[in-house]
Amino acid sequence: MVSSLDGFIAKKDGSISWLQSTDNYEKGITLSKEEIEKFIKTIDCYVMGSRTYEHALELGWPYGDTPVVVLTHRNLTTDRENVEFYTGDLDKLVNDKLKPNYKNIWMVGGAMLTKDFIRLQLADDIIISMMPVILGDGTLFFDYIGQEHRLHLKDVIAYKDGMVELCYEINKN
Repeated sequence: MVSSLDGFIAKKDGSISWLQSTDNYEKGITLSKEEIEKFIKTIDCYVMGSRTYEHALELGWPYGDTPVVVLTHRNLTTDRENVEFYTGDLDKLVNDKLKPNYKNIWMVGGAMLTKDFIRLQLADDIIISMMPVILGDGTLFFDYIGQEHRLHLKDVIAYKDGMVELCYEINKN
């Protein structure tokens, strides 16, 4: 998930135009196209909410032919063979359908979906990229999740554009 410094993932109007940064942090790194492609190839399956799916279609489909499960209660259609729509129990989806078939499953986008995955202990890690911007209002990434969760910091990466990526493991105790 990408977030503003004050924890918003979208502006009040739903826009994400603020995701591009022109900041220049000298100590930061820049990933090469090859490094990004190599990383993306490690992902076996994506899970996302319907709004994230619709944003991806609008912005240009970044998921290639990797299997994608879109969680929705709406009647959506697709012409992509790798996209499947799912309505139902998240625990059954993850533990009965996805884990037996995929090693590296990525849940992308969606504050409500993220909260559900964390509450149900279906997420192992949280990777959040903080952009160098304060939005002031909008859609919060974590709003009233209702439970305390202890995290273990696994990694921190600072990028040239001022974005900082934080990778946490979720303690399941």
